[in-house]
Amino acid sequence: MYLIPSMVIFSIFLFYPFFKTIYLSLYKTNKLGEAKLYVGLDNYKSLLSNPSFYNSLWVTLEFVAIVVVGSMALGLLGAVLCSKAFPGIRVFSTSYALPMAVASSSGAMIFKIILNPTIGIVNKLLHVSINWVSDPKYALICVAVLTAWLNSGINFLYFSAGLGNIDDSIYERASVDGANAVQKFFKLTLPGLSPIMFYTLVVNIIQAFQSFGQVKILTQGGPGESTNLIVYSIYRDAFFNYRFGSAAAQSVVLFLIVMALTLVMFHMEKRGVKY
Repeated sequence: MYLIPSMVIFSIFLFYPFFKTIYLSLYKTNKLGEAKLYVGLDNYKSLLSNPSFYNSLWVTLEFVAIVVVGSMALGLLGAVLCSKAFPGIRVFSTSYALPMAVASSSGAMIFKIILNPTIGIVNKLLHVSINWVSDPKYALICVAVLTAWLNSGINFLYFSAGLGNIDDSIYERASVDGANAVQKFFKLTLPGLSPIMFYTLVVNIIQAFQSFGQVKILTQGGPGESTNLIVYSIYRDAFFNYRFGSAAAQSVVLFLIVMALTLVMFHMEKRGVKY
């Protein structure tokens, strides 16, 4: 009885869109997204024969790798630096957690100004004249760096909570045994954080695959298709090309990729996570 409201909400906002997407992926649609002609797996076959899809897949994997490593490294660095009490720690803690309060669209607009080829502070500091978001060599990295920073705030909180659960006495015993700071970090801190790191890894991978606002504002999938992530490709296919069936097929493929990665990580959990 008590589960009925939750089941209704899940049915409306999760189950119905999910099965509707699978349904649309098997049809050709009109410009309103209404299923008109059953085509079976043709939308999937078209994807698998389209070089643009493979480019989007590769670009997405590159993007996810940079974002996950970067955001977790920034969050862990901030948590370690703020794990000890010192004057001004609240200011530093607030600054590390600040990205949580910044919307992706707002961050992208700020980043666009910072990277502006004429008035941007980055070019002025480096004494160069690079159009960062319009150059295929740098565009993906720029979007990934912004996304990593946006995701680092919540990672900082996760890792800070994890560090707070590690008993200080083990560091004291390690100091008595002659362990230096580097040895303590790799032998004590990282193993102690492994459950939090595993959870953070899963969450960050899922978030990175869902990144959209940054790409929409900074690059719009360009230049060329150098930042055409699968999520943006879905958006472009659906709302520019009105190919809702193809967009739905890409959505299903994206879901399967994320689910497969998640299952693999949970399968490997026992090897790397120490509770």
